[in-house]
Amino acid sequence: MQILKDKVAIITGGASPRGLGKATAKMMAAHGAKIAILDLDAAQAQAAADDIGTGHIGLACNVVNKDDCQSAVDQVLAHFGQVDILVNNAGITQPLKLMEIEPQNYDAVLDVNLRGTLYMSQAVIPHLRGRETGSIINISSVSAQRGGGIFGGPHYSAAKAGILGLTKAMARELAPDGVRSNAICPGFIATDITGGKLTPDMMDMILAGIPMGRAGTADDVAGCAVFLASDLSAYVTGSEVDVNGGSLIH
Repeated sequence: MQILKDKVAIITGGASPRGLGKATAKMMAAHGAKIAILDLDAAQAQAAADDIGTGHIGLACNVVNKDDCQSAVDQVLAHFGQVDILVNNAGITQPLKLMEIEPQNYDAVLDVNLRGTLYMSQAVIPHLRGRETGSIINISSVSAQRGGGIFGGPHYSAAKAGILGLTKAMARELAPDGVRSNAICPGFIATDITGGKLTPDMMDMILAGIPMGRAGTADDVAGCAVFLASDLSAYVTGSEVDVNGGSLIH
């Protein structure tokens, strides 16, 4: 059953081959959605779109730039005629300690993760409101809930916690217009974002804290995103959904 048939999804930060965005795009496409992958490099975004099948598009977009976000949404609307789903997935992390965070580190991590989520949402909300339907899915992190301790620094935890607050405030404001807003909080997921910086000892320590005994996969997160994008979650808004194998139970 194609639970996203006739829906159009925008996914930011979706070009990384092993990332959450690409996995989500692939799974949403398998469930019938048309996909627009946004990333910094247009060619990489289009290559990722081509890789998941025909009829999908890839566009260049720096989510920190408000004009870029609006332009990307305008292009998607011109191509597909509608947008139903926005997945705010674009993000970066840095493994810094509290006193190591310099102004440029703070700006980079807060801007891509939090400002980008705001700007992309602002770009698509008027269209969603006009149609009185839509699902916005923001990718937060277990780091926001437990105060880091896995890989990203305190500024990453702060940015991802900001996403939770923004998600809930958007849900409250947009619900009367038929638009839902939810967050996913992945635990430790085996993707490229850590850049090969995890030592075997660090990996053992992380796995020891996960009751299910394994790292998550990008598909674990994608499945949750598909649910939140679909009508199966029609009465779910303002939630933060944990996808962490039990590493944080609260």
